[in-house]
Amino acid sequence: MIFAIIPYMKIGIDTFGCDHARSGLGSYVFSFVSNLGEYEKSFELFGSELDRFAYTSGKNIPFVPAAVNDNLSAERLWHFTGIAKFLQKQKYDAVLYPAPEKVLPVSFKTTGIAVVNSILSNQVEGRKDWTQKLQIKRGLYKVHHIIAASQYIKNDLVKHGIDQDKIDVVYNGIDHKLFFQPMNLDSDYVDVKPFSIKRPYFVYGSRLSGPEKKHVELIKGFSLFKQQTGAPHRLVISGDGPYASEVHKAAFQSPFASDIFLTGFFPREGFAQLYSGSSGCVFPSVCEGVGLPVLEAMATGVPVACSNAGALPEITGGNAVLFDSDDISQIASSLSKIVLDNAFTEGLVHKSVEWTRKFEWETTVKQTFDVAQRVCQSQIK
Repeated sequence: MIFAIIPYMKIGIDTFGCDHARSGLGSYVFSFVSNLGEYEKSFELFGSELDRFAYTSGKNIPFVPAAVNDNLSAERLWHFTGIAKFLQKQKYDAVLYPAPEKVLPVSFKTTGIAVVNSILSNQVEGRKDWTQKLQIKRGLYKVHHIIAASQYIKNDLVKHGIDQDKIDVVYNGIDHKLFFQPMNLDSDYVDVKPFSIKRPYFVYGSRLSGPEKKHVELIKGFSLFKQQTGAPHRLVISGDGPYASEVHKAAFQSPFASDIFLTGFFPREGFAQLYSGSSGCVFPSVCEGVGLPVLEAMATGVPVACSNAGALPEITGGNAVLFDSDDISQIASSLSKIVLDNAFTEGLVHKSVEWTRKFEWETTVKQTFDVAQRVCQSQIK
């Protein structure tokens, strides 16, 4: 098939639903926009006025505000009823929707591409909010194309009846200027403003969004590790969210509560230092379609122990200690493996750093642009 050539494309990026850059979805948009490079002139952001500088500060990419109240219900309604006229006014050739599990139209006059960074099953099964189910499922069926951030996500979408030919897998990248292996770390403390964290410690950086993140199981597994080994390690949990009270309760009830440090919201720019100063990253979440924090930790040269569920086995490529997040003893033994088997850990770190070199944001941008151009060309009659 011969496609018409599009000499210039104008692609909109929808920032609604991305939590004003304070979540994984927001981090995706921020990193994507930060690495547009030669494609910068082809993109434009739109969303809440609050997002005007959240993703574009110091960059030339334009931002167009949409007059929508700052709450999910209003944003979802606008995507049902008001977005089509807005998109036509902006004259976009295509629009990227990075948060389709939160906001997504259910019909498309402008070419739409959903960027799926989460597992559809987790978003629709068991939910009582029928409007969100309708938005996700009908929107993904109707959207012109889908970019899945992992093969696991693609398989999950196909399982829900979406044509596999409508889906491309494009992996997220890593900011290698931020996440890299430091030369040496001799200090007994890691100073990341406003915290000074005593080493040694394990770190889990993830939003405290619900039980599927397995913070409570990790705390129990860490407590068992401490009981079995008597090791001096602490557990640092970084993140905030609606499940915070349950996590705090579990930490308080642990016999090793004094060794568990919950930072609350942690600035993204501090994670590289937090990871690199740790004895390892432990990531028990069972709902990850991407697992980008795991890759970022691997890039800083620390061993990773993570769940054997979701996309994490695919993303880590056999370069992490995998465990069943519902098995407390497996979590404890994984932490022990990292601490006690030095030869194993050194080999794991070496392979991990090499593995992460293939994940580049510049590649993500190029592949995404190529998909958008191909989809737009296919729409030209």
